[in-house]
Amino acid sequence: MNLLEQIANCIEFGKINLNSPYPPNMKGQEGADELTLKALDEGIPANDILKNGLVIGMEKVGVKFRENKVFVPQVLMSAKAMNAATLHLKPYFNDGSIQRKGKFILGTVAGDLHDIGKNIVGMMIEGNGWEVIDLGTDVKTEQFEKAIQEYGDCVIGMSSLLTTTMPNMEASVKAIKARYPEQKIIIGGAPITEDFKNNIGADFYSEDPQGAAEYLNSLVA
Repeated sequence: MNLLEQIANCIEFGKINLNSPYPPNMKGQEGADELTLKALDEGIPANDILKNGLVIGMEKVGVKFRENKVFVPQVLMSAKAMNAATLHLKPYFNDGSIQRKGKFILGTVAGDLHDIGKNIVGMMIEGNGWEVIDLGTDVKTEQFEKAIQEYGDCVIGMSSLLTTTMPNMEASVKAIKARYPEQKIIIGGAPITEDFKNNIGADFYSEDPQGAAEYLNSLVA
């Protein structure tokens, strides 16, 4: 297994660093932290580490999560491993050595304070090589619009976990589409359906984070 495969493996199984006891079968082994630093020291381009290490690992986690083969705690450990690796890559994002696929603006709609699902989506999308701008929860239409103005070419992601806030999602989607007809908007959350997506004029609905990542990647393929 080469270095990039080892990094992908650490992301997939949530091995953060040498001192991390998780997962038990990798105890005492170097994790995403040390291996990413080692890859950089060996002269492997930062963009290759991202694309052929981190992204591969997070894609595998996303597919497993979709298939109910791993659950939220394992996804969070994978995200921690990814974050440990990403810290070493940050200088290369800043100097342009690594090109992000695009910008993804994410938020839970007005009136809704749930964020676990939104956060998992954000982790998966970031792990797929996108810059994620997380606006948090209870996000008003004006906040989404301000982010569009600030960040320019981007994709919007909206989450709703309550049936009572679905009308707020509808209002936000319609207002944004009226002002920015070409703006791509992804929606998701427990009560959301394909029919609802069609009715409100959003561009894509996914019942799992990996579907959202695959849709985003299709936009830049």
